[in-house]
Amino acid sequence: MTGSMNNARSLHTASVLTNGKVLVTGGFGNSATVNSTELYDSSTGTWTMTGSMNNGRYQHTASVLTDGKVLVTGGRGNSGLSNSTELYDPSTGTWTMTGSMNNGRNQHTASVLTNGNVLVTGGLGYSDLLNSTELYDPSTGTCTMTGSMNNERYEHTASVLTNGKVLVTGGWSNSGFPNSTELYDPSTGTWTMTGSMNN
Repeated sequence: MTGSMNNARSLHTASVLTNGKVLVTGGFGNSATVNSTELYDSSTGTWTMTGSMNNGRYQHTASVLTDGKVLVTGGRGNSGLSNSTELYDPSTGTWTMTGSMNNGRNQHTASVLTNGNVLVTGGLGYSDLLNSTELYDPSTGTCTMTGSMNNERYEHTASVLTNGKVLVTGGWSNSGFPNSTELYDPSTGTWTMTGSMNN
């Protein structure tokens, strides 16, 4: 056993920072949405509170950018589905709002591409499942739409491959549990179906 978090939470995120500490953000705890965040120090086995997010959220994403900051996107909060995004700066322990996504979404993915941009894919939208994807550009702090996936999906995975493409697999869709997979090519902004999983 190691030290306990200061706040109980579920449906949160945990990201390894460039300094080796682990940043835990948001979640759902004690029948309420959580905006608190905390840091785990593996050298001491202890947790310390750090700056709170501007918006409480759960079922969101947290991506460590190439400059060491952490981008949080979407999720659900006290007012429902969110399209907001915010940045955590480990050097100051503070959060700053940044450019909103074009679509509110939760249970989506957010992958840091080799060029430093963040690819956000799918998820649950305001009224339906999403196949839309968008790119967050850290240099401008803005989100722009890119090519849509062939299939809508949420609770899926997205993996950045060594060639820079992104492989999306499985999840939930309108037809149940798909075994389909598809590839995103950042050079063209398009998606291509690839081999299906066996299960």
